[in-house]
Amino acid sequence: MNTQVSPTLPVTAAADDPVLRVPPAAPGDAAAYFAASLAFHTDVSDVAAALTAECAPGFVLVDTRSTAAWDQGHIPGALHLPTALIPEQAGRLLDPSVPVVTYCWGPACNGATRAALAFAQLGYRVKEMLGGFEYWVREGFRYETWEGAGERAADPLTVPVDAADCGC
Repeated sequence: MNTQVSPTLPVTAAADDPVLRVPPAAPGDAAAYFAASLAFHTDVSDVAAALTAECAPGFVLVDTRSTAAWDQGHIPGALHLPTALIPEQAGRLLDPSVPVVTYCWGPACNGATRAALAFAQLGYRVKEMLGGFEYWVREGFRYETWEGAGERAADPLTVPVDAADCGC
């Protein structure tokens, strides 16, 4: 039995449809929300592209985790500034005119969000890197540890392994 619905036909949601129980936002509201989301977030692939571009990135990448986590693995070129130290050290370490991109462990951790809030409260323009260090490693990008450089094969569940990018 074919249960596909044509995307061009209007669909009346059944009362028990968990996806459409709350209807989608109006297009203008959706556009505003998604534009705002992109103003607040970036992803590991975009950060990697910026860090490997011929010109210097227009931001400072900040690892907001503990020293033990930093030693376990971090993104090359990142600045280590644990969240708790941001209020006292950010002004000494960072130029307030340069945007900051924060990261922490991964999607199950809101440490990068807390750090981004701390930077914003100090007057910095800031974005959070979605996926954190976990997805940096899972997408096959190089990282550094206290023992030296490391790299793992890309996880096919997070990145296309036979293409330059996912096309999004």
